[in-house]
Amino acid sequence: MPHSPRRIATAGILTIALAACAGGGGSAGTTPPGSKAAPPTRSTPQRPPQTPDKPDPVKSALAGMSVAEKVGQLFMPVLYGTSASSVSGENHARYGAQTPAKVIRKYHLGGVILFPQNVRSSRQVVDLTNGMQRAAKGVPLLVATDQENGPVSRMSALMTDFPGAGEIGAKKDLSLSRAVAAATGRELRALGVNLDFAPVADVNVNPGNPVIGRRAFGDDPKKVAKMVSAAVKGFDDAKIAATAKHFPGHGDTTVDSHSGLPVIKHTRAEWERIDAPPFKAAIAAGVDAVMSAHIVFPKLDPSGDPATLSKPILTGLLREKLGFKGVISTDALNMGGARTKYDDGEVAVRAVLAGADLLLMPNDLPEAHRAVLAAVKSGRISEQRLDQSVTRLLTLKLSKGLLAEAPVASAEEAARVLRSAEHRKLAARVSGG
Repeated sequence: MPHSPRRIATAGILTIALAACAGGGGSAGTTPPGSKAAPPTRSTPQRPPQTPDKPDPVKSALAGMSVAEKVGQLFMPVLYGTSASSVSGENHARYGAQTPAKVIRKYHLGGVILFPQNVRSSRQVVDLTNGMQRAAKGVPLLVATDQENGPVSRMSALMTDFPGAGEIGAKKDLSLSRAVAAATGRELRALGVNLDFAPVADVNVNPGNPVIGRRAFGDDPKKVAKMVSAAVKGFDDAKIAATAKHFPGHGDTTVDSHSGLPVIKHTRAEWERIDAPPFKAAIAAGVDAVMSAHIVFPKLDPSGDPATLSKPILTGLLREKLGFKGVISTDALNMGGARTKYDDGEVAVRAVLAGADLLLMPNDLPEAHRAVLAAVKSGRISEQRLDQSVTRLLTLKLSKGLLAEAPVASAEEAARVLRSAEHRKLAARVSGG
């Protein structure tokens, strides 16, 4: 799990030090369903052509933002409380504002991520997400969580208990991967969540891997690639953003990146054969986001920096070689693997310079925000580079219907969709029951 901030030792912090990763934490990342013929492969959503009398909504939104507002769009912290107006000492200690709503407004946040501590009931979560969207005012929020199903299921208190990727992969039925992703997406959307940090695209070729394991679809690159592609299409069926993780591949590690910095010794040829196929398949299927891994991959970048801070990996490999045009998210920046060489402000700046667009769960949000803003004002991060990331984030929001106006979740719809008979039947089908 991600480490809690070094300078803050208040009592509820450890309950959430889990980042968007794994192993009880979050993604090892955030580390916080009937089958049909698959439709033609789609590319990453792009903005529709604009006519002279219909301005580009992304360009219009970007033009109306100050530099501070643009910088705020890059950040996605975890906030404390079960309503947008919950007064929390954790929020005050970490962010200098007592309620989620005040934190959102103070930093002009582009997104938030939910954890079990934010969850009590479906109606309460709907009220929370609606309240946070109202607090965002200008540009609606990306509201995210780690709902991989199986070992990493942040919303398990409310949602259908679907088997995880390992169990789905063992079935070798692509329709199940797509159907489970679609059902998961529908339940998340009903709660007001619009981005899931799933599916896991790692190929778990190391049986001793302490952080991926059954979170992956398996150890066969070709099978994993097909399963990941099907899951991406399922999330798209539900109109929720999907995230392939953890690039360039976290499957052959013996170190947990929540607490240390793993080194993967694959050659470039081995990476192409083992690690790359699921990410290529996800991109071909139109995945909305790709999450970086806090791993060192010497044959892809000899600098010793983790992939999250590596321009050769995020820009050279993911953007330029694989042609990914969507949002690049870091894994949780409070994890040990991201913080072994640089302080919290420098980590955030280097992630942006490497090519990241979304800065997930910085260990010290005020310091990271100040550092990125200062880097833009000094020219270390050019305004053009900042605009590239904000444009990608706004384009993602537009593609999910989030840019024109904030979505409003319905408690009645959530009650109808969550743990529906159809979804429980699907879960039983995957489990073989």
